[in-house]
Amino acid sequence: MTSIVDIEREDSDDEAAAQGADTAGAAAPRHKLSRPRSAKTQGSRSRFQLFLRATRRKLATSCGAMLVSLLSKTWRVSMEGHENLEAAKGEGGGHFIALWHGRMLVPMAHHRHTRWTVLVSQSQDGDVTEELLTRYGFRVIRGSSSKGGARALREMIDALKSGAVLAITPDGPRGPMHSMSPGLVWMARATGYSVVPAGFVADRAWRMKSWDRFTVPKPFARVSFVYGPPIAVPRRTTNAELENASLALRDALVRAERRAFEVLGLEHDP
Repeated sequence: MTSIVDIEREDSDDEAAAQGADTAGAAAPRHKLSRPRSAKTQGSRSRFQLFLRATRRKLATSCGAMLVSLLSKTWRVSMEGHENLEAAKGEGGGHFIALWHGRMLVPMAHHRHTRWTVLVSQSQDGDVTEELLTRYGFRVIRGSSSKGGARALREMIDALKSGAVLAITPDGPRGPMHSMSPGLVWMARATGYSVVPAGFVADRAWRMKSWDRFTVPKPFARVSFVYGPPIAVPRRTTNAELENASLALRDALVRAERRAFEVLGLEHDP
């Protein structure tokens, strides 16, 4: 934090009165230049600000988790395509789940304390997401294609082999909304595990003014879960063919979400 030298102007009449001066007339105004803060002082303030920021984040995460937990108890959930989750199980029972970033709260609240594992980016936003997910009993793997990718891939393979369901948001963490990062199909090819496209929709919800229109179902909302047929990306798929595989997965995600809207008798609203 850049230090600022403050110039304090003091009224000499007030100063003279405070000192009990008995001389007549007004004294000439004084100007006092404050000393620049020392590096030690600046460091202490910076640490204190970091502490306050971390405290506020923990309080927000704790309160948010409690609120969502209470809300989710009132939701009326219907589920379609559960057989696709069973069909997707590979070696050890693991597979991928693909969902849009803005819908992640819905399954997070419903599938808490399951064998779901979530890939979270190594960013400040990811730090907050990790705290919230761990409160719900999810395992978190940190990494992306640009940072920590090799280590994250090893952790994912181990998790999948142990039967974990690995949830990925292909348009996260920064969008644009409903875009497709090539990372998911690349991981599906590298690991050999299938991807289940999923749609999660609520008939009444709050929508945040974020790029992903983050969705929070309102109390007593009807919520539809739709799991589409699993999609495999063969290991022989070339890099040139990965783009087509990514587009096919995006279409499957859109179909799953459209079906979730149909279940609730609603028009598709991206």
